[in-house]
Amino acid sequence: MVSNFNKQMIEGSKLQKDMKSYLLAVKTMHDASRRLQDCLAEMYEPDWFGKEEMDALTEDTDTLWLDYHQNITDKSLNTLDSYLTQFPDIKARIAKRDRKMAEEELGKAQKIFEELNVELQDELPVLFDNRVGVYVNTFQGLAGHQEKFHKEMGKVRKLFSKGGSEAATTEESAKSEEPNHSEAASPPPKVKAVHEYAATDGDELELKVGDSVLVLAFENPDEQETHWLQNKDISIKGVFPENFTQKV
Repeated sequence: MVSNFNKQMIEGSKLQKDMKSYLLAVKTMHDASRRLQDCLAEMYEPDWFGKEEMDALTEDTDTLWLDYHQNITDKSLNTLDSYLTQFPDIKARIAKRDRKMAEEELGKAQKIFEELNVELQDELPVLFDNRVGVYVNTFQGLAGHQEKFHKEMGKVRKLFSKGGSEAATTEESAKSEEPNHSEAASPPPKVKAVHEYAATDGDELELKVGDSVLVLAFENPDEQETHWLQNKDISIKGVFPENFTQKV
């Protein structure tokens, strides 16, 4: 029984230490998340779509981290701490019992030993058996809070993504509505014939080596055949094979 007690004290203390390290890591992640959200909030310009919603999501993210840390502390770490507070007193009583066994006054020491031994015979098995419930509650509580935290955080992230996409779409729409003078001013592309081509149909253009022609887009893109272009100058309009020409 004493060996089980010592084993449980070591394992429980290790779990307590690791749990505190985990909580410290959660706090560090919270701080990093807060700084990141603050940075994003500062970068998100006031006139962008969904500015108020994005600010609210930043606050929700911070609240989720706070609740997550507090829930683990209250439901998991504190439960474990309460369980481990029993160990120092029992450890001292075990040591006292062991010392009594070595005392010279065997009669008195034996009586005290027997009293302590009876108490410990009852308490040690109960304490050892309780470890299962304590550990199950600790890990279930931790898993439950992790699941809830990541689920809620996922919802917030989706809203962040949606707001950012809408803002980007609004920005791009505004840019696309601005007149593009450079496109309006650009002339149609020109190609030069590098092979002679004899027209075989009424809508085709005859080419001679060295001819320069302007390339126009088809009014109906569905009418354009692969590797064929359309030309129009002052007097002639027709289609011609692209591979008989090269860009000028």
